[in-house]
Amino acid sequence: MRGFITQTLRQAGLPLLAATALTLLPALAQARGPDGIADVAERVIDAVVNISTSQSVEARPSTGPQQPADPQLDELFRDFFNRRGPQGENTPTPRAGPRRVNSLGSGFIIDAEGIVITNNHVIKDADEVHVILNDGTRLKAEVKGRDEKTDLAVLQVKPTKPLKAVKFGDSDKLRLGEWVIAIGNPFSLGGTVTAGIVSARNRDIQSGPYDNYIQTDASINRGNSGGPLFNLDGDVIGVNTAIISPSGGSIGIGFAVPSKSALAVIDQLRQFGETRRGWLGVAIQPVTEEIGESLNVKPARGALVSRLDDKGPAKPAGIEVGDVIVKFDGQDIATMRDLPRAVADTPVGKEVPVLIIRKGKEETKKVTLGRLEDGEKAQLAAVKPDVKAPEPVVKKALGLDLSNLTDDLRTKFKIKDTVKGVVITNVDANSSAAEKQLKAGDVIVEVAQEAVATPDDLQKKLDALKKDNRRAALLLVAGADGEVRFVALNLQ
Repeated sequence: MRGFITQTLRQAGLPLLAATALTLLPALAQARGPDGIADVAERVIDAVVNISTSQSVEARPSTGPQQPADPQLDELFRDFFNRRGPQGENTPTPRAGPRRVNSLGSGFIIDAEGIVITNNHVIKDADEVHVILNDGTRLKAEVKGRDEKTDLAVLQVKPTKPLKAVKFGDSDKLRLGEWVIAIGNPFSLGGTVTAGIVSARNRDIQSGPYDNYIQTDASINRGNSGGPLFNLDGDVIGVNTAIISPSGGSIGIGFAVPSKSALAVIDQLRQFGETRRGWLGVAIQPVTEEIGESLNVKPARGALVSRLDDKGPAKPAGIEVGDVIVKFDGQDIATMRDLPRAVADTPVGKEVPVLIIRKGKEETKKVTLGRLEDGEKAQLAAVKPDVKAPEPVVKKALGLDLSNLTDDLRTKFKIKDTVKGVVITNVDANSSAAEKQLKAGDVIVEVAQEAVATPDDLQKKLDALKKDNRRAALLLVAGADGEVRFVALNLQ
């Protein structure tokens, strides 16, 4: 049959591509997605709402036409203003002073009594927030709580009758390639429905400490922020939050906060009006292959402790700089990114076991978690050095010019008083140290987890490592501001 169609097309003078296209029709029909999409959309559409916000901003005089402040409407009006041409002579110049600007986004109802979820960036800095239902009903909203770290916000409206609500599903059960439906209501013109698949899970887009986004190719355009991402059961498995796009339109790369992450935050915002995350009181960095070998952590895994908060719960529990956390409260910490989420999801005040690797040996520490929000408000006390640094003694090693930390060098590089160690005064541009982004003004605090105070101390540590046939030296390096990180430099 296929050969007959091809021959007929050739006789009719039609391109062979048409015959090929005919063979693809069944596959294309399947690619449109399952028939259940329409049923789901019809069932949940009334729970998706428009979020309208307004705020007062200080206006500045302008000789040009005033375009809408809402970025979602910019594209719609730009051509209009361009067609009008330059402003006429008789057009009055707007006066400086406060003016109202509006913006639009999406959200969805999770409680028939009027609880609405959206993105924090949709309602941030707003003086007034309104929720507009799919039937056009406009309700004034109160912000119950919001969280910048996950970009979520909870709103409360007071309806005259119960609202259509949707429920959350389990985002952990999502599979790659599974069909999902994105619904938004950006311009209060009714819900817009798009469908696609789950392209990836646990995406880190560098937007916050708890990134683990669902990536989807379902079209998520500007103004759809805060809308729900549904599975084919009609359950919300994500909150649409971000897109990657050079033009502002969808190019098939959209991101949603997974329902599992969102639920914990939403519950706290509803109950307390704020988040109450667990706090360990450590700064961490990834365990690379080089660092793993230097610390005898094989295979390389976990989160490397690079700094301790003096007022945090980790320090009194016995956790030290250089420890590698590989398990927290029974949960494996495969990568650095796993630890912040595990800690944040743990109740404040709970005592948890923390499995660390220290100098190649596993140890378990018991830590009673503090509250992250309290820790963020605390400031570390500055400690003045006890003695004046001696005169500079300069050595060269590992492509670095090294000196003991004198008062003059501390002033030159603006190094904080709390930082102690051996200061780098120059870096060979062709060295591995330069590749690791070490620079003049950085201070080497430790070598192989032992403190160094002078260039001679540092050289002795390097000589000992070479004698032991170690391939790399693990350095604890502080910036001028006191922030520290581990760097492994090749000894070969």
